[in-house]
Amino acid sequence: MYLASLGKLALGSRLKALSDHFYGAADEVYRTLGAPIESRWLPVLRYLWDAGPNTVTDVAHAIGQTHSAVSQLTDKLVRAGMVRRRRDPADGRRSVLTLTDKAHAALAGLGPIWCAVQRGVSSSLEAHAAQLLDAIAACERSLQERPVAAAILAEHEAIKATPLRIVPYEPALREHFYRLNAQWLERHFRIEEIDRAVLSDPERYILQPGGAIFFARLDEEVIGTCALLQESPGVFELTKMGVDETFRGLGAGKRLLGACIAEFHRRGGQTLFLESNSRLQTALRMYEKAGFVMQPSVRPGSHYERADVYMIYRPETSPRES
Repeated sequence: MYLASLGKLALGSRLKALSDHFYGAADEVYRTLGAPIESRWLPVLRYLWDAGPNTVTDVAHAIGQTHSAVSQLTDKLVRAGMVRRRRDPADGRRSVLTLTDKAHAALAGLGPIWCAVQRGVSSSLEAHAAQLLDAIAACERSLQERPVAAAILAEHEAIKATPLRIVPYEPALREHFYRLNAQWLERHFRIEEIDRAVLSDPERYILQPGGAIFFARLDEEVIGTCALLQESPGVFELTKMGVDETFRGLGAGKRLLGACIAEFHRRGGQTLFLESNSRLQTALRMYEKAGFVMQPSVRPGSHYERADVYMIYRPETSPRES
């Protein structure tokens, strides 16, 4: 599932998808059994049924929704004949929401359906139902203590204030070389046998033949990597670039590319090339700005099934970034 691969980044989208699923299931049950309500009405109707007449503000606070959302829902309930607005006798500026006789009659007959909903959810989710409710309660408590927007903005400030460092390979970073490359390969293509061999033993396949590997670090986080592979004396391949998608936009790819090009020059390289795929337009634009020129055909003898782009480093003839 694509959203699952995004982790915390798509938490809101995944929760909305789950919410829509449960709303849809409840509406299907209500329609099938002839219940005269909609699933999205339930929080307001049930609260007014349990607590009695209340203001929009009080209802919104009680069910954890915004004043605007409850007010809009109330308009629908009024049109459906389920809720009536009346002036608050204690404060004429406010209106109080109260259930109509129609709503009371509808809710009074829903006991068996609500019982079936509770049992059905337990049956469908099994032990996960209780775990999910516990997790939701824990999340609600945490969000009350520290709103998520404030926490995200604080982390963003910390990230922007942290310098990005490019560091050379060391054995302790081997697992990150595999992780970062496998992450994007599995998302866009697949890990080929040559990938698996090189990523599993970079010392043998990249460093020993005279190549180099660099990593981008953000404090203690290793967020990107790129390798310079020596194919033959003076001929190098730019390869195995991967940046953690959570940290895109920090310039890690550009910095890694620059480090590999600088190392190529430092070693007196004569030819530098890369292979890529035409689907990776953002990466291809970055390579072009760095001085790589698109070749008219794929590289003869390419090791990669996915490679349909062949580029050679010719900064003197390629368009550069202004």
